[in-house]
Amino acid sequence: MEGGMGGGGGQQELSADNVRGIVLALLSSGFIGSSFIIKKKGLRRAAVSSGISAGVGGHSYLLEPLWWVGMITMIVGEIANFVAYAFAPAVLVTPLGALSIIVSAVLAHFILNERLHALGVLGCVMCIAGSMVIVIHAPLEQEITSVKEIWHMATQPSFLLYVASVIVLVSVLVFHFSPLWGQSNVLIYTAICSLMGSLSVMSVKALGTSLKLTFEGTNQLAYPETWFFMLVVAICVLTQMNYLNKALDTFNTAVVSPIYYVMFTSLTILASIIMFKDWSGQSLGSITSEICGLIVVLSGTILLHVTKDYERIPQSRIGLYAPLSPTSATRLNGELLRHVEEDARRTDDEEKVLRRQEMY
Repeated sequence: MEGGMGGGGGQQELSADNVRGIVLALLSSGFIGSSFIIKKKGLRRAAVSSGISAGVGGHSYLLEPLWWVGMITMIVGEIANFVAYAFAPAVLVTPLGALSIIVSAVLAHFILNERLHALGVLGCVMCIAGSMVIVIHAPLEQEITSVKEIWHMATQPSFLLYVASVIVLVSVLVFHFSPLWGQSNVLIYTAICSLMGSLSVMSVKALGTSLKLTFEGTNQLAYPETWFFMLVVAICVLTQMNYLNKALDTFNTAVVSPIYYVMFTSLTILASIIMFKDWSGQSLGSITSEICGLIVVLSGTILLHVTKDYERIPQSRIGLYAPLSPTSATRLNGELLRHVEEDARRTDDEEKVLRRQEMY
């Protein structure tokens, strides 16, 4: 780590790279969160004009200009997120992704008339507060001058052990657990997505750093390591897309989204700590604060999703589902939530299409 990271128990000042990474992550959350609303408006407009919603196989939204505006907005957000990893540690960038949920929830309240009630507001406040704690105590980005340095980090025994563990776990989940319980236990598909996602983020960070160095005048494309990281990104993202689609097609979106976010964020930060030694040189107080901030963000995210799912149940049927607590409502079988009220299904189908496009 850089000199600012060393020793001492005091807080270090944010480096210029960290500030760039934070700004890019915030812009990414703004673009991605708003893209969800724009695309949903486009989906609804396309469904009205064609009579067939995307959730039941319709593709008329591809001819809807508003949907394409949302898609372009999302792409811009994803590019900003990609670049953010080249400037700041994953332990800082990844949790800030929760802010896109806040942007989406607030805009949905005013534009889509999806009411944001007290628990939803509390979830937003928790996400913001936790993110601020993480930003204040975040580690500084390491100074990397070549993709060879990243390759050295990726081939250290501790990270190779993590990669081997991920490969073994994913193989067991795919070939043993998925055929048996994939359709009844939401953890199977989301665990595969999250495990592969942690490796994809590490490769994205490596690839982003290589491209940043190349644009700065130090060509990294001549090294085979750069192309290897690009290959890993492609494999991991394709795997994530496949099993995320399975999860969204099988289970309620409001169940999949928080579980996926919690698992993906936790595993990504763990992978980054192992590979990039993000906590090396930090005080115990700073590390504890980061962990607490992460827990607050994850809790706020879960609260937002649970509240959103509850609000989709029509008020005329609240009495029927009132005995369900947030805990029992997410018992991982997905069966009860899939049968919630016919007039709530179209909204859920729209969100499934949007999540497939947004969560990769």
